[in-house]
Amino acid sequence: MIITDGRMKLTEQQTITTFYEKDHDRLDELFKTFQTVKRSDFPKAKEAFKEFKIGLQRHIVWEEELLFPIWEEKTGMIEDGPTPIMRFEHEQIKKLLEAIHQKVEGHNLESDQDEQALLNLLSSHNRKEERALYPAIDNVIGPDECAKIFSDMKNIPEDRYNACCSQH
Repeated sequence: MIITDGRMKLTEQQTITTFYEKDHDRLDELFKTFQTVKRSDFPKAKEAFKEFKIGLQRHIVWEEELLFPIWEEKTGMIEDGPTPIMRFEHEQIKKLLEAIHQKVEGHNLESDQDEQALLNLLSSHNRKEERALYPAIDNVIGPDECAKIFSDMKNIPEDRYNACCSQH
């Protein structure tokens, strides 16, 4: 079975680690495009940022609504495990993302400081997920549970994460 969202394909053979690392890479590229062209081609930068923001919001919803709960259920690590830290960092990420979004909406190019703060946070956050949390999740779930996660990812309503750029 292959599930697509226009750019990414999920296959039952993929691990959580493999899929989510690829999504991190895809999001990183979108953000780099935004940063690279924001002063020379603002419409292109704005479109890259919109795709990045929606994609990152979707990624966070997938983690918080599907991955974290199964990890907590399987391990019993709810308050003392990695997921409370990841949720806290998600809140910080969302605040920085919104700060940049407000500047993009206002055609304000002075978002470099917020961008660097977001990049620093994402770099650390993604490294923890890719090196520890995702492999740990892959170790505690079976192929059927993995396939169900991928199926459930496809079925999350778009309005759960697509809050961006309505007037763009």
